[in-house]
Amino acid sequence: MCGRYATTTDPAKLAAEIDAVNEVPPMPEPEAPAQQSLDDIGKADEKPRSRWENYNVAPTTTILTVVERHSREDPDDEAARRVRAMRWGLVPPWAKEIGKGSLFNARAETASDKPSFRAAVRSKRCLIPMDGWYEWRKVTGADGKVAKVPYFMSPADHSRLFMAGLWSVWRPKDAGADEAPLLSCTILTTDAVGELRGVHDRMPLIMPVQWWEEWLDPDTTAPAALLEPPARELADAIEIREVSPLVNRVANNGPQLLDPVS
Repeated sequence: MCGRYATTTDPAKLAAEIDAVNEVPPMPEPEAPAQQSLDDIGKADEKPRSRWENYNVAPTTTILTVVERHSREDPDDEAARRVRAMRWGLVPPWAKEIGKGSLFNARAETASDKPSFRAAVRSKRCLIPMDGWYEWRKVTGADGKVAKVPYFMSPADHSRLFMAGLWSVWRPKDAGADEAPLLSCTILTTDAVGELRGVHDRMPLIMPVQWWEEWLDPDTTAPAALLEPPARELADAIEIREVSPLVNRVANNGPQLLDPVS
């Protein structure tokens, strides 16, 4: 599964990197945190972070996604790659209310058969950029108690990951004509591959760049092969390291969460 991840890019940088249109409206940057002890590393950083720099992304957070859509003004025009902000936790179009974000993951093997996801599988597929993701491994101690040890998985070459996702458009029944709809998304997961299986039996579905065009195309159904577990070489390029239990609390944030446990 994938219930937490880290990302350090912003919409403009991401759009330039992948030759996309940035459709994320500008947002005010956070103010510098109040003066605190540098020993309190779980609660504050030494400098303010960008609005989009988040080392502990959790469900219901507004995140960056990549889609490919036609222009509203000219639907017959060629679809263009776009960066959009969405809520992590898919809300199906037919839902009566937003809910609590339980649909933050979807199993790639069965998504096309599930009422909540099958329409999105056909025409609303997206990419979710991240630096890496967290997973918790169950470890039995000498006292027989089971503890969950956090690990961070990221590319060994420090490149950016793009995970396969699905997205949806939701409007409340009483929404006005000028009220913007809620865009929401989910991350597809698959069976873990290679050494990643030693941490958890599931992992987010990595989407390599050579498959982006087919995956994002809003006018065709994605080939079934794109929903299969990633190739072994992709999994082998992921570095696995144990990190601090600080990540267990969503309130904790900052680059120190990625430091390896010695």
